[in-house]
Amino acid sequence: MRLSQIRDFLAVAECGGIRAAARKLGVSQPTITKSVGGLERELHAQLLARSARGIELTAAGRAFFARARVADAELRKAEQEAAQPAGATAPVAFGVGNLGAALIVAPAVTRFRRQFPRSPLRIVEGMAHLLMPALRDGSLDFVIGLRAAVELHPALRFRPLYRSELAVAARKGHPLRHARRLAELAAADWLSTATLGMPGGPVERLFAAARLPPPRPQIQCESYNTTAALLAGTDMVALMQRRTLQEPRARSQLVEIPIADPLPSITAGIFTRADAPLTRTAAAMAKAASSVARGLARRPA
Repeated sequence: MRLSQIRDFLAVAECGGIRAAARKLGVSQPTITKSVGGLERELHAQLLARSARGIELTAAGRAFFARARVADAELRKAEQEAAQPAGATAPVAFGVGNLGAALIVAPAVTRFRRQFPRSPLRIVEGMAHLLMPALRDGSLDFVIGLRAAVELHPALRFRPLYRSELAVAARKGHPLRHARRLAELAAADWLSTATLGMPGGPVERLFAAARLPPPRPQIQCESYNTTAALLAGTDMVALMQRRTLQEPRARSQLVEIPIADPLPSITAGIFTRADAPLTRTAAAMAKAASSVARGLARRPA
């Protein structure tokens, strides 16, 4: 099995056809056909099948694709590091949940750029269930997120960075800002921030712990910026990190409703692949994020 065969197969699978794969790789269609055919013979399995919609992966093809994509990503990183002249830096791609975008990324990137001012950076913000597949297949070097947001895959490792308490947030001047019990907020319009990632939904869990029926159907929002805008411009309430509410932008528009009912806390950390080391520059970016997080851990939540 040759590396060129794996990359030809991946190109066909990703492009959905031999012609498109040939254009992408800059080779002829017969070359691609011969390469993938040879790979199938070596594996004693049919990887691709023709259909009315074009080329599709067989069951064996889907299984091989998942493994081959990871291997190809790691080999590309190895090639980049080996081919770089002294002093050059490899690109870094990492994912971040909304908590990291709000609290960690900006100061961490500033620290990293002091050390590697010319290293290309790619930052992908999103939900954990969308970022983790990209981490597993090597598209991302690491992910900053919440431990509770996903079940930890055997191929991944999690290193905790800090814990943060949650608080009920609302706009300044909210009519329920003087509430002190969760029961007083049962009729409110709740904005469910799915990024908190607790099974069953954070709002439902909160009300269940207080032995209260869940509030009426909520609006689910997966963006920190949109959540903050909705809270500032409506009478909705939401669970947010208390640390986030202490940030200048949030503090200018939002307040905490200090209810007496116990509220949960969350653990933030870095997800990496268990079977692949970070590149030198990716490790430096992860170290910068860890350093910022340690500073957060020393501050009151």
